[in-house]
Amino acid sequence: MRRLRPSASRSVAAAVLAGLLLAAGPAAAAPVAGTDSAATTDGRHGGHHGGTRYQSTLLAKASADECFVDIGVDYPPGPPCEVGQPKVNQAYVWGLTRYKDRLWFGTGANPNCLTSGNNLRNTQPTRNADWVCEYGQSQIARANPDLPPTVGDHRAPRVYTYDLKRHSMVERTGDLRGASPDDEARLLRTVGFRAAGNHRGVVLLGGPALGATINLFAFDADTGAYLGSRNFTEYGNIRHFVIADGEMYAGVGVGPNGGQRGLVLRWTGSKSDPFSFLPVADLPAQAVDLTVHQGRIFVTTWPGAEDTQSFGPGPVSPTAGTADEPTDEEPVPANIAGVWMSPKLSANGPGLDSRDVDGWTRVWHVMEYEPDPVVARTYGLGGIASYGGYLYWGTMHVPFKSTTVHLAVYPPTDEQGVRDSVRNTQRAIGIFRGSFGHGHGHAHGQHGGGHDRVDLLYGASELPAYDPAAGDGTGVWASTSTGYTPLYGASGFDNPMLNYTWKMVVAGGRLYVGTMDWSYLAKELQQEEPPPPTAAARTGDDDDEEELAFGADLWVFESPHHSAKKVDNAGLGNYLNYGVRSMVVDGSTVYLGMANPMNLRTDPTDDVPEGGWELIKLTPKHHHH
Repeated sequence: MRRLRPSASRSVAAAVLAGLLLAAGPAAAAPVAGTDSAATTDGRHGGHHGGTRYQSTLLAKASADECFVDIGVDYPPGPPCEVGQPKVNQAYVWGLTRYKDRLWFGTGANPNCLTSGNNLRNTQPTRNADWVCEYGQSQIARANPDLPPTVGDHRAPRVYTYDLKRHSMVERTGDLRGASPDDEARLLRTVGFRAAGNHRGVVLLGGPALGATINLFAFDADTGAYLGSRNFTEYGNIRHFVIADGEMYAGVGVGPNGGQRGLVLRWTGSKSDPFSFLPVADLPAQAVDLTVHQGRIFVTTWPGAEDTQSFGPGPVSPTAGTADEPTDEEPVPANIAGVWMSPKLSANGPGLDSRDVDGWTRVWHVMEYEPDPVVARTYGLGGIASYGGYLYWGTMHVPFKSTTVHLAVYPPTDEQGVRDSVRNTQRAIGIFRGSFGHGHGHAHGQHGGGHDRVDLLYGASELPAYDPAAGDGTGVWASTSTGYTPLYGASGFDNPMLNYTWKMVVAGGRLYVGTMDWSYLAKELQQEEPPPPTAAARTGDDDDEEELAFGADLWVFESPHHSAKKVDNAGLGNYLNYGVRSMVVDGSTVYLGMANPMNLRTDPTDDVPEGGWELIKLTPKHHHH
């Protein structure tokens, strides 16, 4: 077989990827049947399964904030827009926290463009009926030549409070802009308010800054007064806070996008000194989400820096100090996505301190499940929660991240090889449950060693893995055991397009799992590509036979002894909401911060819903025993 020149292989791959991922061109303007969603969501009332019916109520929504004419054209004044069309840049409720009767939240603008630019190195402007990514041709990028084209769609994020008693929203971004030139400069350089937490009357909102630092902003939770901001040069990303035994902790990453390593920080601040932290964990990968489980903190991580050289054959870094890894194969990289367990919170007095920094143990990692080592290194882990005596967590997959890395490590020899790589590297989320923290044993698969055990709830017993030595050295994809049998269903809760386990929370005795469904992003190309291999047959165990719908899927475990039930699979009333990004709890009520980057969907008179973030209240209505 004639080996294509690398440039030819790359251009074929780029064409396949660009077509699949960006869905640009005439097809993008094709109308989308609104009936998919209408048939499944019953308006804003959520789904009805088994005993519980869920009521969802839209509390607040992003409004248009810019006028758009065309790629590379300066933005006319407005809205209202006398020229061009309204555009809504604020896409995610990224950080969300509740203090008494008030929700505090921060947004993120155009994160789909930033992810495509940063993670997939795409800078080719694209526009369709749903969204535009201008990259280096945006007015902002043209006016700021030092701004990399990959982040040309950056807009400053916004801060809001929502009063749950008065049902009113107040924007507080002006407090940051007006406080000082430094505060305004920090706001303008903040990619988004990715993290939000509160403790001892202080609300902290923050996120990555352009470059490789983070910015944090503080408010007095009682009076609403703005307390100031700080730039932290030593950290590159922050996603979540958690309260454990009366102390607040945050997970951070170091370096660009947090890709070098990770820390857990204990907040030691106050209203008079809101930016004081003490590192209590030093991890080889960035800390993502955190939860308290059986007297310890457990953390999920994202993989290390995106250097494709480190994905290839050859030496990999030795594993972090865990003595329970397999020794009959190459060592597991320390910075692969995993679940990490803290020492007992009570071991050195109340809460963790600097003596606990090196006392963390990796209790599970994705190579225990994913049989393809290159794909495994592109997994992230996301939402994590303690429920019913078990620790639950799920996986995260940036669309085509695994494909781009695989094509770089093992460039195919022809277009069919490219298509095989595209098809065999797609993954939908796996949902796992473990029992940890009792003994020192570490179980692989479902065998139980010591007291520790891991079950796969939704996932695959086999996944495609690439053997570069097979087929006379040309490389072959083969279905390969994961070592697990899923207890309840296929990957993605039986939906092959669920790619992020974004957040898990427990409310009213139920475990909610918020996910991202990227089918709407990929809709124009689903006819051309065969479904990914994770698209297993429908389980058909209930009246759940409708077609998969566009929009975020929210699932709930109503008991640790039964499979999950669908609350909604079509964006909770707006199928352009492709993800449940953030969730906070108030008794049995859950507040959902939605992700919706469809920045050109701003026409209230057409038959398509609107783009931009949404804040939704979800309550269980009644229960049949």
